[in-house]
Amino acid sequence: MSLDELKAEILRLTRLYSQQAHGGNLPGDMREDDFVPGETPVPYAARTFTEDEVCAAVGSTLDFWLTLGKEGETMETRLAKYLGIRRTLLVNSGSSANLLAFSTLTSHKLPSERRIRPGDEVITCAAGFPTTVAPIIQNGAVPVFLDNDPFTANADLSKLEEAYVPGKTKAVMMAHGLGNPFDLGRVLAFCKQHDLWLIEDNCDALGSTYTLGDPASLLHPQKETPARPYTAPTGTFGHLSTQSFYPPHHLTMGEGGAVNVVRDMKLKLIVESMRDWGRDCWCPSGQDNTCNKRFGWQLGELPEGYDHKYIYSHLGYNLKPLDIQAAIGAEQVKRLPAFSAMRIANWETLRIGLADLEAYFDFSLPTHATGWTPEGFTWDDSGCRTAPSWFGFQLLVKPGAPFSHTELAQHLNACKVGTRMFFGGNLTRQPAFVQLRKDNPAAFRVVGELSGADRIMHSGLFLGVYPGLTQAMLEYMISSIQDFVATKTR
Repeated sequence: MSLDELKAEILRLTRLYSQQAHGGNLPGDMREDDFVPGETPVPYAARTFTEDEVCAAVGSTLDFWLTLGKEGETMETRLAKYLGIRRTLLVNSGSSANLLAFSTLTSHKLPSERRIRPGDEVITCAAGFPTTVAPIIQNGAVPVFLDNDPFTANADLSKLEEAYVPGKTKAVMMAHGLGNPFDLGRVLAFCKQHDLWLIEDNCDALGSTYTLGDPASLLHPQKETPARPYTAPTGTFGHLSTQSFYPPHHLTMGEGGAVNVVRDMKLKLIVESMRDWGRDCWCPSGQDNTCNKRFGWQLGELPEGYDHKYIYSHLGYNLKPLDIQAAIGAEQVKRLPAFSAMRIANWETLRIGLADLEAYFDFSLPTHATGWTPEGFTWDDSGCRTAPSWFGFQLLVKPGAPFSHTELAQHLNACKVGTRMFFGGNLTRQPAFVQLRKDNPAAFRVVGELSGADRIMHSGLFLGVYPGLTQAMLEYMISSIQDFVATKTR
């Protein structure tokens, strides 16, 4: 048996094994209906895959290249094409992607007046995942916290101009909360007016889209004048954006993430340098002398002709994933349209099933939406629209309800229904930030009272909408909440 034949047989058996072993990880519409209410756990998120991803991982392992290579190039190309951007660069996590994207804007290779330096300020929002904010502090800059709108989970932009300090504010970095795009129309106009960088943390929103009523605020000129209105995926409006491929996210590599370079390829060289130890050389792993002058450089105070593969222009990191992970991700990218459709459908199922509980809960709305009916959303008059690929279904317990969000979470946990709070809640209340403020009162700045972020922290939780949920699971989630409310309101 030849090596090719042997590999084909291994992959045939791998496919058979996966079909028998991993049926519980199939998309919901492909799964056997073996759900037992109260016995089968309903996680808030989980890996969703088929035998294709397992075969891709095993095939890559058999090739045993290991470090980022041809599979990484395939995934990067597919994701960049899906988003419609210039370049995607894979990294080992979404948190690393945020660190890398922000660190890129500190590079000495950027214009001096735009380079982010220690003490410069970056506008963000208070409630969310900490690694959206941590890179700002880790690079010596100062996060400026806006409040959150509890209904969208995104930044309340009413004090956006108040947060701006001429000469100090250099960037905006914030996430699309739970897959719901933040108000890009307003943020883009603000960044363009003040010549600020914009980093979109798109880790929870891959597959979401945003429609600009007036595309004149776009930071990146298009080759052709965009149509009005202009619709594009989130993660394509800023200068840089980030993705996470941790299992709960819209696609998975196990661990993994990406930095998206939207249009400016000068940023790509810096991102790549920062990711790959800070080196000046851009040759892929296993390749040499793609610049045709490997021994023809003189940089810094090094001798002329010093090997370009060992010249370092930044204080960088090593943040690459494995090629095996990329092989899984390259298969997952193919599923993004179907996965997004399932997330939207699952969100709608939960919303319809809980519609009669509006006396006790405030439900999320897409940014720019003013209301919901089973027929769809109503919208404001901005001309902007959002189409979230939802990461979760948020419930906010109303003030005066005869129960707390903690009691609801405990009940659902007893029912084996997974829930999560809105990540770190109001981050300024977290122990790390409380200590940071004690150690250095100027380490971050708060604009306003953060009452919206506090409300999310005190009364919010979210349920899963991931594509592995079955109709029976969704119905059980709804009945578990309905039963809980009924017992509390008798």
